[in-house]
Amino acid sequence: MKKTVIVTGGAKGIGEAIVREFALKGYNVCINYNTSEKKALELKKELESKGWNVDIFCANISDRTKVDEMIDFVISRFGGIDVVINNAGICEYKLFTDITNNDLMNMLNSTVIGTFNVTQSALKKYMINKKDGVIINIASIWGMVGASCEVNYSTSKSAIIGMTKALAKELGPSNIRVNAVAPGAIYTDMVSNLSSDTIESFREEIPLNRIGKVEDISSLVEFLASDKGSYITGQVISPNGGVVIV
Repeated sequence: MKKTVIVTGGAKGIGEAIVREFALKGYNVCINYNTSEKKALELKKELESKGWNVDIFCANISDRTKVDEMIDFVISRFGGIDVVINNAGICEYKLFTDITNNDLMNMLNSTVIGTFNVTQSALKKYMINKKDGVIINIASIWGMVGASCEVNYSTSKSAIIGMTKALAKELGPSNIRVNAVAPGAIYTDMVSNLSSDTIESFREEIPLNRIGKVEDISSLVEFLASDKGSYITGQVISPNGGVVIV
């Protein structure tokens, strides 16, 4: 029987690469999106044309009601949930003294509350009773070491890391593994919109001398979800080219 994965924020960037990776490996894939409907529909159409089993679901993951509806949809559509990839989130570059309460709440809602909602709903509705599953949270190196002018982003990703470690301990006896992937600079729309000088300065700081590719993340995520990663839980793995070594 095919395994099923949910990828939040799966219509573009790292999320899209993860969707493609899991579809290629034969998973049923649910692509969650919020505002990127056109991209989600295009991706679904493309992957279905290749014979892969993919569907989409629009949900603002900070809304628990919509999340519960999404989890119910996936269970009904595919028969269960084996893997949850919490990828959705936002990024903001701003001086700490300029961050408003609204900025902070938007950041926490899209990343921390959203991850909490999707994870808890999947656990309560399916994974705990099955006593099996994998949860992978997409964090960031800035959640590990902090970033100047990205305090709210770093705060949200640090919370994701803490949630990952605590959940791994709690869910281990239920045979549910929880890990975090904390990417460094990855070439997505977020990076490509920066000036060439800024991108070059990033590259010069990286020991491997290149900006990461989305496939560097998606292949690691798929490994952690697979049986090859069956003895890995509670870990924060950071594909960052060596810019942060801990």
